[in-house]
Amino acid sequence: MLYFLKVHFFMTNDPDKPIFERSCCPIACALDLLGDKWTLLIIRDLLLGKKRYQEFLESPERIATNILADRLKKIESAGLVIHQAYQQKPVRYEYALTKKGEDLKPILQALVKWGKAHYPDTEVFESVENDLPDKSGSCSFNFIGNIKS
Repeated sequence: MLYFLKVHFFMTNDPDKPIFERSCCPIACALDLLGDKWTLLIIRDLLLGKKRYQEFLESPERIATNILADRLKKIESAGLVIHQAYQQKPVRYEYALTKKGEDLKPILQALVKWGKAHYPDTEVFESVENDLPDKSGSCSFNFIGNIKS
């Protein structure tokens, strides 16, 4: 049986400490962070190998610059990504998923599988680094593997 409680906790500086904004339900907590229409698309792009601000802007969904900046700050403060300067004048950053961010991969894989089953004319995007070996040494053409509808 599922129980839903309304619980409020204050923000902390510890990204590993849970922050319950409206409920202690894990689905509600995940949706508080990931439930808008842009955040998971940014995570998708990071999983596909995009790293730089301009690369995110080139995605077909055409995210506005102010929304992209806001979401990158939000997911960084939640511990899903880190940024590192790759240029000093002007300062520009590359973004990378943390372990916590990488842990979203199977969730996005499940969404792709569900989406392909119910929207069969959709496309699965290929990695921007599809000819580079991953950490295991094998090449990957998309982050979902060989999911068939």
